[in-house]
Amino acid sequence: MGLRNSLSLLKSFAKEGFDISLAVGKFFSCLHVVNSYLVTPALTSGPSMLPTLNLTPTIVLAERLSPRFNKLSPGDVVLVRSPEVPRKIVTKRVIGVEGDRIAYVVDPQNSDQSETIVVPKGHIWIQGDNIYNSYDSRNFGAVPYGLP
Repeated sequence: MGLRNSLSLLKSFAKEGFDISLAVGKFFSCLHVVNSYLVTPALTSGPSMLPTLNLTPTIVLAERLSPRFNKLSPGDVVLVRSPEVPRKIVTKRVIGVEGDRIAYVVDPQNSDQSETIVVPKGHIWIQGDNIYNSYDSRNFGAVPYGLP
């Protein structure tokens, strides 16, 4: 009888452990899907998006559906992989999408010289809200649509 009780107890522990492991696995699977395809939290900091976003680190919730379905439009704030430092994510505002004609001041701190560009197919034009302290499309050109 003692062996039978021990096996029954071991079986119930194993079942409970399996059930808990399954629940944890489902939770992390759902978390992965939500984070990869729907929304993701991100930490933003720096002066380029002043006054819209704070200079100090700010947590924002970024939705991932608009870039996936090519629904970005001028005025949207996006998180973009930097074209020059791919490990870095930058926060900027979409100024223009493919085919838009964009006029921008080349170096706002030193002159008022402006240039005009047509955003190429498959690209977006991004700029920080603080044009005096932002490294953006004015410096590295239009960004491929796949980076946001």
